[in-house]
Amino acid sequence: MQRPMLFSPLKLRGVVAANRTVVSPMVQYRATDGLVNDYHLVHLGKFALGKFGIIFTENCAVVPEGRVTQGDLGMWDDGQIEGHKRLTRFLKQEGSLAATQITHAGRKASSPRQFDKPDEFGPKGANWRRWQVYGPSALSAGERYSETPLALEVPQMEAIVKKFGEAARRADAAGYDIVEIHGAHGYLLAQFLSPISNKRNDQYGGDRAGRMRFPLAAAKAVRENWPEHKPMFIRVSAVDGGGGWDVDDTVAYAHELKALGIDVVDTSSGGLTGLSTAAPIKRDLGFQVPFAAAVKRGAGIPTMAVGLILDGPQAEKILQDGDADLIAIGRQALYDPFWPVHAAQELGCDEKFEMWNPEYGWWLDKRKNNLPAERAATGLVK
Repeated sequence: MQRPMLFSPLKLRGVVAANRTVVSPMVQYRATDGLVNDYHLVHLGKFALGKFGIIFTENCAVVPEGRVTQGDLGMWDDGQIEGHKRLTRFLKQEGSLAATQITHAGRKASSPRQFDKPDEFGPKGANWRRWQVYGPSALSAGERYSETPLALEVPQMEAIVKKFGEAARRADAAGYDIVEIHGAHGYLLAQFLSPISNKRNDQYGGDRAGRMRFPLAAAKAVRENWPEHKPMFIRVSAVDGGGGWDVDDTVAYAHELKALGIDVVDTSSGGLTGLSTAAPIKRDLGFQVPFAAAVKRGAGIPTMAVGLILDGPQAEKILQDGDADLIAIGRQALYDPFWPVHAAQELGCDEKFEMWNPEYGWWLDKRKNNLPAERAATGLVK
């Protein structure tokens, strides 16, 4: 049979992903001083054994005050490079492309973990402390974000742009194949894009061109500090969830990003004032895929689809329909770290477990011979 598109290679500049499956960035709140530790190696390493083509770290802050929480990873100091090298070595050894996401949370920084109770702020005994947060304007992100931000001055913004470039240089030194800017979910770059959070009256506010100026400057700095042969992604919220930024705006933005050398638009939604996806949008299977399709067709740039993509046939249809070029799996990957090889079995292209590492595949193929006939095709036992 013809190999499914989901498991066809994808060349991005000078690197090749073995397949179109991607582990989406997901924060874990387990770092101290932004440093990679054993937890991150085990957490991300299992996805490499599951044969994801591209594996993203969680968002890594470009400055300490740009962390969402005190437990986030960082890319603001050269001392953090060696820990990241541990990750990239293992992920690449197992055949995956190693990818990282860099960010500044802006007014959504200095936050509790998403699952913290109202009287909690980080792990018990960790002594997490709040810090002053900044945004395009002195407007809070909402009840959960108790700190009122200070409006950034232009010299501060120029310094942050420089920090994005420096973070890209560190990501390259750490061995990452792909870098992504987190420009979605109400973090700093998204805050500048939306007129709801950006009330500036200087060159960085006002009309859409003014509001795009700072995010585009950050993207330009990353591209200039990131090797020409390595691809660069950006995550965007196609709609901001508050009615200030819509798909047409995102398509216009994607045109500008493409001109700067961005290779893939990772298309999500919402998060400006609350959750990381737009509240008015019904959360159904593949609910954000139409955004990826609109950006891909409207701006002529490759896109990555994300959001309630659960199985191989669903992912394959997205690719076959031309709605996206890559499939990002988030929470479903936490549920099933071996999602790609299971998807391959669902699509009927790996009956002998040949996509698995031989240390696993040999045993699983042998096990298949002892299963009831109706289950032998996939080897899945319930």
